[in-house]
Amino acid sequence: MPIIDSERILLRPFTLKDAPRVVELAGDKRVAETTLTIPHPYYEHSAIDWINTHQERAEQNECLIFAIEEKNNHELIGAVTLRLDDAHRRGELAYWLGVPYWGRGYVSESIKVVIEFGFNELELNRIYATVMKKNLGSIKVLRKNGFRYEGTFPQHDYKWGTYEDVDCYGLLREDYQKLVQFEQGEGRI
Repeated sequence: MPIIDSERILLRPFTLKDAPRVVELAGDKRVAETTLTIPHPYYEHSAIDWINTHQERAEQNECLIFAIEEKNNHELIGAVTLRLDDAHRRGELAYWLGVPYWGRGYVSESIKVVIEFGFNELELNRIYATVMKKNLGSIKVLRKNGFRYEGTFPQHDYKWGTYEDVDCYGLLREDYQKLVQFEQGEGRI
């Protein structure tokens, strides 16, 4: 499992020592209500079970699950996952961030380095993410990182007694490369 360093964050493997912090952050109802898979309430045994799956899933090239760690104080602040589909050279991005860290650019920074890793190191052709239509903050982060809206799945997921519309956003390798060139001043989109 790789460790990815960025300006303000470190993406690293989770350890069992992280379980109480996962419960504290992901257990916040505001985090759970806009994610597709995080339950509420979130118990420590669930966090331990989840963390215990990470190594095997990485070894089977199924997915890479990174802890987002704030570099200045080494605190766990969230998670970012890249689920891999080798047959189709694509990855599905998923993430969550603790409420105290919302609006500070941490998810955007995490996504940026994960998509760079996905396209450059894993040689993926496409990275996509599904997000509840009501999760405007997440949609903003995806767009900021070059993802394009691809469509809506009406009433696609059932969460807490309600059917939720889910939007799909995607980014192709060729579009990512154009974005990088534009950011580096080497060309225009």
